[in-house]
Amino acid sequence: MQVNEPKALRIKNWSPEDRPREKLLAKGCSALTDAELIAILLGSGTAKLSAVELAKFIMANVDNNLNALARLGTKDLMKIKGIGEAKAVTIIAAMELGRRRKEIEHQERLKVTTSKEIFELMKGYFFDLAHEEFWVILLNRGNRVIRKQQISQGGVAGTVADPKIIFKAALDELACGIILAHNHPSGNITASQQDIDLTKKVKDAGKLLEIQVLDHLIFAGSKYFSFADEGML
Repeated sequence: MQVNEPKALRIKNWSPEDRPREKLLAKGCSALTDAELIAILLGSGTAKLSAVELAKFIMANVDNNLNALARLGTKDLMKIKGIGEAKAVTIIAAMELGRRRKEIEHQERLKVTTSKEIFELMKGYFFDLAHEEFWVILLNRGNRVIRKQQISQGGVAGTVADPKIIFKAALDELACGIILAHNHPSGNITASQQDIDLTKKVKDAGKLLEIQVLDHLIFAGSKYFSFADEGML
């Protein structure tokens, strides 16, 4: 990354409405520039630069591209004059929160209607695991993903999935439907009697809460077993 020396950008006699914090309170987040928002994160500038000027300098070093800023690590940011470890960590944390928000928004837009789509959505969580994990996918009324949540993690032979924890996650998000998912590290995609019993128990509990169990997938490497596809729901 090319780091340039800061230039004098000092602005004298700032009016209150031009100060980032006051401006945010008075006009809302959308009224602030990227640099002004970053200045709020920084909290302070340097002996020669105000927080806003320092933020403008940071943005200049990434061609005013927030995606480029998000790719910088702590050491990269600390190469910029005026950025210490605390400021670098604050910026990185803010960028990560933004990334997670984008991920959640993407999940909310994603609609799952087939077992193949569920497999593609979740396979990255199970691939090459040497232990069992149990997850639940929470859906809204339109079968769009609200979030994915791990319920339990066990050993090679199995893991315990408590229906109370499953439905607590569903109720917390006001989910209308859920999809169960777990893996078999052995590579065997056959549903065990324990898998069958748990699925029935969760399905029956879901009826009382008006939360539909739409499917239960067992992952085994590049293969999967779907209770819905096999007519077992």
